[in-house]
Parts: sequence; structure tokens; C-alpha cells
Amino acid sequence: MALPTNVTPGTWTLDNSHSEIGFTVRHAGISKVRGQFKEADATLNLAEDVASSKVNATIKTASFDSGDANRDGHVRGEDFFDVEKFPEISFVSSAIVPKGDAYELQGDLTIKGVTRPVALETELHGVAVDPFGNTRAGLTAETTISRKDFGLTWNAVLEAGGVLVSDKVAINLELAFIAPAA
Repeated sequence: MALPTNVTPGTWTLDNSHSEIGFTVRHAGISKVRGQFKEADATLNLAEDVASSKVNATIKTASFDSGDANRDGHVRGEDFFDVEKFPEISFVSSAIVPKGDAYELQGDLTIKGVTRPVALETELHGVAVDPFGNTRAGLTAETTISRKDFGLTWNAVLEAGGVLVSDKVAINLELAFIAPAA
């Protein structure tokens, strides 16, 4: 699949200030808790043939924020991300597969030293030139993973049955990339 005519091949960089790298997990079986990472670096190496393009991303685990300082400290600690020992989460793409008007971004996700293949359903929302002359592309990507697959096994059994933190984690990405300078 060829690039749209308004998209330039080359290395596009993540605009972290206009992106959100988040996830949602069920808490106590009754509500959802959301968190996001505030610091990340990513490149989108676009080729003329979209399927030949590559994505590399690194997320700083210490930048985790859920809006609750106590929870954030726990999630950054040894029970979950262990940010001292594992300061980054990484993603390296292996394939981009066209799916109608969208794409499936396949690759290896590494969390807490464990690497597993994932597939992110990805949609390009458009390309625009901002008031400063930068060409930007916006996209959404999402997938669901098992946190246990990545060694994130901490949990607490609830008195009424069930567990405090679900195994399923929905990853939700709202990303803005900036085109290479002409």
C-alpha cells in the first residue's frame, strides 16, 4: 500500500506533548482505572510502501501517572514496573499490515524484561500542516494484553471473591508524529 500523497517518507518523530500513551485496567472487578506515561520517544520510519515502514518506541516507566500519588508509587515499585531495575518499556515493529482503511501494527513489546509479540489496531486520522510549518500525522493504536504474560503478577484476593487488578490491560495510544524537515 502506497503512502497518501500528502505524507512524506522518512523518519517522523513523536510529538510527546500532543500524544497520550495510556492504559486501562479493571479494578476490584467493578471499575476501570486509567494510567498514562508522560515521557516517551518514538520514531516512525515511513517508506514509500507503508508495509515496509518501521516503528520504534521507548517509554520511561518512572513517568507513569494515574492521578493518585499512592497508586503511582505502588505501580512504579517492585510489585509492578520496578522502575529502578526496568526504566523502560520498548516496542519494535515487525510488520505493518493494511486492514481496509486501517492498519495492524505488529511487533515486540518488552515490559519488565519480558518480550512478547503484540498486534495494535492502528488508524491514521490525517495529516496537517500546523501554524509553524510542521507537517503532523495523528493516529490511534490499541490492543489488549495479559499483564501476567509480562511478569506483572502482583494481585490481592478480595473478600467477596475475585481479585483487585484484572489480568487484561487495554493499551490506548493517541499519537502525533512530526514529519522530517524538508
